[in-house]
Amino acid sequence: MVHFKRLSDKKIRSQLEPGLYSDGLGLYLRVGTGNAKSWIYRYRAGGRLRDMGLGPLHTVPLVEARRLAEELRVKRQNKTDPLAERRQAAEAAPAPPKTIITFEQCAKEYVVSHASGWKNAKHAAQWTSTLETYVYPVFKKTSVEDIDVHLVMKVLQPIWNKKTETASRVRGRIERILDWARVKNLRTGDNPARWQGHLSFLLSPRNKVAKVVHHAALPIDETPPFMARLRSEDSVTARALEFCILTASRTSETLEMQWGELDFENRIWTIPAERMKAAREHRVPLSARALTILSEMEKLRFSDYVFPGLRRNRPLSNSALGMALERHGQPNVTAHGFRSTFRDWAAERTDFANEVVEMALAHTISNKVEAAYRRGDLFEKRRNLAHAWADFCDPAGL
Repeated sequence: MVHFKRLSDKKIRSQLEPGLYSDGLGLYLRVGTGNAKSWIYRYRAGGRLRDMGLGPLHTVPLVEARRLAEELRVKRQNKTDPLAERRQAAEAAPAPPKTIITFEQCAKEYVVSHASGWKNAKHAAQWTSTLETYVYPVFKKTSVEDIDVHLVMKVLQPIWNKKTETASRVRGRIERILDWARVKNLRTGDNPARWQGHLSFLLSPRNKVAKVVHHAALPIDETPPFMARLRSEDSVTARALEFCILTASRTSETLEMQWGELDFENRIWTIPAERMKAAREHRVPLSARALTILSEMEKLRFSDYVFPGLRRNRPLSNSALGMALERHGQPNVTAHGFRSTFRDWAAERTDFANEVVEMALAHTISNKVEAAYRRGDLFEKRRNLAHAWADFCDPAGL
């Protein structure tokens, strides 16, 4: 039995149903789970018994509950349904101001949530940089829910024909951020940055706007004399470029190489997955000349990087390799282009199987079935290929 001795008035009396106590004239105190007490006003409307909440006991004292109940009785006498009136008032009330989540806020959260899955911090920086340069001037502070085709086109149209590759990346990044926002219930509807069946009708295909420009490569027969000239230069830059060519590696893989990746005893350079384009560890066999270069660099060792730059514990810059090419009469050739020279040489001047050459270049196998069955890395065959390439680059054996 519930006691009301703490209330100022003891008119609340008979218990009509479990947990419900009447004060008379339609006013009741309901005692719920955990002894929670609240007031209700009970009345009939349209033949149905209806309960209208008046508030909890700790907020609405007995005197106030009786006053409210009296107001409701007057409404009933005037044929007004209090609950229906309350509902209509709630529907007519202005909606609370909506919290605006901007595109910039979504972009920052997207980058933070995905950065751990990207290969390096440079990738996250590139995302932020392209958004700041091309997107934010158009809809930085715009609600992510309000981004539409008009705004996306306002970003892309000025750069689509002039900077097609960059524009394509910007479009993809906008699309991914908006998809993320939709999954987070921050926007609804179609993605205005989607290409297939959407922007493909408004913009020309990439391959029609800008043709792919391949890295300029040195002709096969010009490679040995170039390598001889390069060996005549006594500098860290020359050794880095020569090593990059001999291993047919990407420039970033060579320049960011650290001493801990080298196994001199087994003549292997292991590039960790996070530094590889395909995000898979890659083993590189080292020819005799490549090992000689590493031995020369070890005598000068003062950094974690095998080919250090001028700044302390920083690798040599990409531009340094370009300047070395200019010094030796090849201003139009790129360091990366020597991978094409290597590929042409292997195809035209050797009998090495195509898969051995492709694996030496760390190319991903496009055929998924073949990739599933190709468990090994053909390492010993690639070692023979590396020696043959080094011999071609240095026919005099210097």
